[in-house]
Amino acid sequence: MTTLVEWLRPWEPSAPVFIACALAVVIYAAGMMRGARPGFWPALSYFAGVGLIYAVTQTHYDYYSQFLFAAHRLQHLILHHLGPFLIALSMPTAVLAAGLPAAVRRLPDGGLRPFFRALRVVYRILQQPFIAGFLFVGLIYFWLTPEIHFDAMLSIDLYWFMNWTMVVDGLLFWWLIFERGDRGITPRLSPGRRILVLALIMPPQIALGAYITFSGQNLFEIYDVCGRAFPIDPMLDQQIGGLITWIPAAMMSVAAAIIVLAFRLERDDEKA
Repeated sequence: MTTLVEWLRPWEPSAPVFIACALAVVIYAAGMMRGARPGFWPALSYFAGVGLIYAVTQTHYDYYSQFLFAAHRLQHLILHHLGPFLIALSMPTAVLAAGLPAAVRRLPDGGLRPFFRALRVVYRILQQPFIAGFLFVGLIYFWLTPEIHFDAMLSIDLYWFMNWTMVVDGLLFWWLIFERGDRGITPRLSPGRRILVLALIMPPQIALGAYITFSGQNLFEIYDVCGRAFPIDPMLDQQIGGLITWIPAAMMSVAAAIIVLAFRLERDDEKA
């Protein structure tokens, strides 16, 4: 029987993932100690998002995600949807900025200004509604293409690249959706356009999940080649994974639309 210590030990340790999660926690905590007051629920949302990303990549759960299709789909639901969703919902920019060392906050004023300017241009391009929505759905389709998925699950480097793309793209997308426009900055999208984007990304996710669920053939044979973590029927494993791709992902768009509406009502109340 697996003990708690064994569960907490990474199956495939990744220094970049560990460092990124550790820095995310330390910088946010430093910002809070330096006077930033995010509130209880935003702080809880932020730490929960980072914690979930860590839990599915740097614990024994990663073993199951590599040897069970359903566990893999749950891992990507957290990496691409739930974890970034919670982080972006907390809107941690001010807290993270307060937590950075003074020398780092002054970097854009030095010789790195062209780099930050170019980075800002790329960011604005990726945050265009059509591009953001297309990448959000397109990456799911890309990594679930059977031939590409086969290669990604065989190569540890490609496997981690796949996971990183899901996290980064998830953060970019949900940041666009939950951007509040504080400090007099106008958000890129109105509430109506955000809800439209959320509505448009739902059908292709539902279609992909339904296709995987009801497919009559084993689409992801890599789990037969490497062996499954549990003695589960391959088609049942695939059906559970398809349902995870289908239902929770679509429901998160609904939840996000409700939150966007709540933000709008809150702002209207403040103006009133």
